[in-house]
Amino acid sequence: MSDHPVTGEVSNSKLAAVFASRDAARDAAASMIAELDVQPAQVKMVTPESADVDIKLEPEGGGIWRTIVVAHVRLGIAGAVVGLILFGILMWVGVPFVVQSPWAAGLAALGFGATAGLLVGGLVSLRPDHDRYIQATRDAMDEGGTTIVVHALSAEQQARAAEFLTRRGAEVTQTL
Repeated sequence: MSDHPVTGEVSNSKLAAVFASRDAARDAAASMIAELDVQPAQVKMVTPESADVDIKLEPEGGGIWRTIVVAHVRLGIAGAVVGLILFGILMWVGVPFVVQSPWAAGLAALGFGATAGLLVGGLVSLRPDHDRYIQATRDAMDEGGTTIVVHALSAEQQARAAEFLTRRGAEVTQTL
C-alpha cells in the first residue's frame, strides 16, 4: 500500500522522464527495470501517438477515491483533535470567553478544527503536485518527445529512478 498515511493509492510517488528520442527512452526504461528494483508494470512509455495517456499517468481510479475518503476522514479527525487541544490550552491560560462559556468555546474549537482538517484533506485529494508531472508529459507529446512514466512505490524508489533517468539524459519531473 501507500507510504503516505493520508492517501489510498499504491503509488503516490510518480515521475515523468522526457527523452528526445523513442529509442533512448525505450533503452533507459529497459535498463532501469533490469538494474533497479522497479517492476515492468510500474513503467509506462508515452509517445505523441499514445491514445491512453490518462490511464498511463493516473492508473489508480479506485485509489484516488480511497485517497479522497482516507484524507478527509483522517485529516478531519486530526483537525478536530487539534481544535480540542487548542481549546484545552485556552482554558488553561484562562481566556475569559472560554472560561465563561466552555461548551460554546469547545464546540467552536472542535468545529473550526474539524473544518480546517477537512479543507486540508480536500487539498490532499486534489493532488496539486501531479499538475507539473502531467503537464511535462503533455508538453513532451506536443513537442514530439517520448516520456517514461514511473509509478514508484516509495519516495526512495522514486529518487533512485529519477537519478538513474537523469544520468541517461532525461529531463525529470517528479511529484512530491
